[in-house]
Amino acid sequence: MKRLFFILWCICSVVCFFISCTRKPDKATLTIYCTTDVHGSLFDFDLKQNRPTLYSLAGVAGYLSEERKAGDREYILLDGGDILQGQPSNYYFNYIDTLQTNITAQVLNDLGYDAAAVGNHDIEAGHPVYDKVAGEFHFPWLAANAIDTRTGAPYFKPYTVLHRKGLKIAVLGMITPGIPKWLPQHLWDGIEFEDMIGTARKWVPLIQEKEHPDLLIGLFHAGYNYNYAGENKDTPRNENATMLVARQVEGFDIIVSGHDHQEKVEEITNDAGHKVLIVDARSHARALGKITVSLTRHAGHYDKTYTAELIDPAKAPRDTAYLRKFTPALNQVKAYIDTPIGEFTETLSGREGLFGPSAFTDFIHNAQLRETRADVSFSTVLQMDAKIAQGEITIRDMFNLYKYENGLYLMKFTGQEIDRYLEYAYQLQYNTMTSAQDHLLNFKKDEQGNIVRNPKGHYVLAADYFNYSCAAGIKYTVDVSRQPGNRVEIHSLSDGRPFHADSTYTVAINSYRGNGGGGHLTQGVGWTKADINQRILKIWDKDVRYYITEYIKEKKVLTPRCRNDWKVIPEAWFQAGKKQDYKIIYESH
Repeated sequence: MKRLFFILWCICSVVCFFISCTRKPDKATLTIYCTTDVHGSLFDFDLKQNRPTLYSLAGVAGYLSEERKAGDREYILLDGGDILQGQPSNYYFNYIDTLQTNITAQVLNDLGYDAAAVGNHDIEAGHPVYDKVAGEFHFPWLAANAIDTRTGAPYFKPYTVLHRKGLKIAVLGMITPGIPKWLPQHLWDGIEFEDMIGTARKWVPLIQEKEHPDLLIGLFHAGYNYNYAGENKDTPRNENATMLVARQVEGFDIIVSGHDHQEKVEEITNDAGHKVLIVDARSHARALGKITVSLTRHAGHYDKTYTAELIDPAKAPRDTAYLRKFTPALNQVKAYIDTPIGEFTETLSGREGLFGPSAFTDFIHNAQLRETRADVSFSTVLQMDAKIAQGEITIRDMFNLYKYENGLYLMKFTGQEIDRYLEYAYQLQYNTMTSAQDHLLNFKKDEQGNIVRNPKGHYVLAADYFNYSCAAGIKYTVDVSRQPGNRVEIHSLSDGRPFHADSTYTVAINSYRGNGGGGHLTQGVGWTKADINQRILKIWDKDVRYYITEYIKEKKVLTPRCRNDWKVIPEAWFQAGKKQDYKIIYESH
């Protein structure tokens, strides 16, 4: 009898222990930190520019170290995606040294991240990279709307549940579904990207029923402005659906967003009348989002209040242990990118390309034409202020010359389609000038026709500069005194042969644009996605930067020159507008 009593006492003790452990606190305060779009900014050193930088995850490490010293060890740390591309360190550990744990996984594991969303630039790294890194992370990598076409289940984990201070916190991750518009299919083969609103409507009730969380966080690699790129609230698979989900899908308490590189701290009221906090922490570790949630238990549920701010990690003391731990990896990458590949006899500047023809953009054209043997090349302004100095050229310079890991396509266009492509591109880039006093560039305007300024007082371009585009291989003019859609006149091919609207030409183009990114092929030329796929003649297996590097290695010594394939007219207006806008863009910033 005594033995039976003892056994019953032990069972009751265990049950009481678990009940006490799972009892919800009456009050609690929870801190959530978030980064997004870090783009390889892991170290206090800009590997592209070969100089120290104030902004990186080293600053985040320092700030969090101080918080732990102050006694806060139960915070949550989240990342919003786009971590695998952006710096030479990414490229090196993605494609050169693939045997050791990827440096991104090493750093994020060391910092103790609890969850991250998958970003489009993570997918652009390719299956071998992100599949490997997903297994190296010590935390779940989330994307509920990235569906494995073989199984119908999410390719990545859809959500995770965290436990802090007796609370249960669910985190649902999603990725922008715009990837098929930007990236070649082999990079996301076997994955379908579903609409974010529909995905949230599916998963939120499932999470609530199964997990009964005290707090539900959305971790989205998607922007705030659902009208971006001509889309609207009714656009299927809207690429920036954060606000739409926040308003239309009941259940979220907090949404951590990204993708758009903007700063945002805003509490909105959703369609059900409940408050939802949205936080977007810029990019490149230039901000650390800090969210403080106060929870008070009332009638079986928690009343919640939020405060949020964006912290400047540059002001945080550095964590010497973090710096010491990753210095060997940093030095390893430095040694690789210091490898010489050729020589420039003149300095190459990217500034001219923002306004018109430039040797910088034409250098990319030349490399693309060399590799593809195309009739025509399309390229773009990839960076507003890139510069490659005269003298020895190294692998490091290639990351300034070509910013992204875009693939290379050869496509088939008619002459008329080339014209429509260029009309669309110059509609984005140029204002319609009525005199030499007008702006050359197309600045964003408000409803009253006044030029919009950002919070720092700088003029805002009407379109992202990386969606500007120009051609090589044809001789043409762009008349900015004419209305959009009637500006481009193509005179001939560059070698003097006639150019015909009904003839077919081969075109070299990067994979972002060749998949429909920027709208040039869809809104400009008028192709459907099926049309685009039918027009692709060849896809190269390496990125454009690789072929530019090979071009330099082959030539050894180069003198960059403008091809002078096109010009902007009236020329006097162009020069006056360019002079005025150059000061606005470069000298007032």
